[in-house]
Amino acid sequence: MNHTPFIQMNNVAFAYGDRPILNNINFSIEQGAFAAIMGGSGSGKTTLMRLITGQIHPQQGEVLVDGKNLAALSADELYEHRRRMGVLFQHGALFTDLSVFDNIAFPMRELTKLPEAVIRDLVILKLNAVGLRGVEKLMPSELSGGMARRVALARTIALDPEIMLYDEPFTGLDPISLGVIAHLISRVNKALRSTSIMVTHDIEKSLSIVDQVIFLAHGEIMFSGTPSEMKQLDSPWVKQFVGGLADGPVAFRYPAQTDLRQDLLGA
Repeated sequence: MNHTPFIQMNNVAFAYGDRPILNNINFSIEQGAFAAIMGGSGSGKTTLMRLITGQIHPQQGEVLVDGKNLAALSADELYEHRRRMGVLFQHGALFTDLSVFDNIAFPMRELTKLPEAVIRDLVILKLNAVGLRGVEKLMPSELSGGMARRVALARTIALDPEIMLYDEPFTGLDPISLGVIAHLISRVNKALRSTSIMVTHDIEKSLSIVDQVIFLAHGEIMFSGTPSEMKQLDSPWVKQFVGGLADGPVAFRYPAQTDLRQDLLGA
């Protein structure tokens, strides 16, 4: 693994209007590393992903990918930046009116000038890589949940991306399918040597395949390090999240300005 930082956030802050989401975010991910972003709902995980894709820019600080400040890129440069990415969405996001073959061929046809014969060979190759050889004529409605997620993974790696982003890849899967997807994701990342980030709530399976964990709480980095270091960390935020505890620093209720009795009484 190359120890050069490939993705960096330096003193990043972001807010939607007057609602702060991220504050003083600092971390780096080495080239070829696989990092998991963890934290409770509303902690800023999705916003971090949007910053890395260049969909939004920080109000403070800078987001660097391969040494380039994304906020300073032109529209053409940002397009090239995104071409280097593969994104596996939470529920696969397959095109329901396209066959498995056409779903995987879609980025090849849109972003390259490869002849159809080469595209066909590549589609078969990618399907074989996720253990689904022979399903190219099926429609998404004919696939099980686990199969659909594997087809989505095949589409994600269609162009051998340098950066892989996984948004809750294990959501809604049974234990067997989850194990298969986790194994495939790990194998794909090692084969492509991609720099990868996964937003996830699945603690046990994720810690077994990633190199780095970035833990978010209240829009700040509580921890960034290896899975083994995270397990040894004496942090109430991490303990609450890993243990699935109802009581802890992360409140269950939204911080309202009035208490429940005042709301009910109209006081």
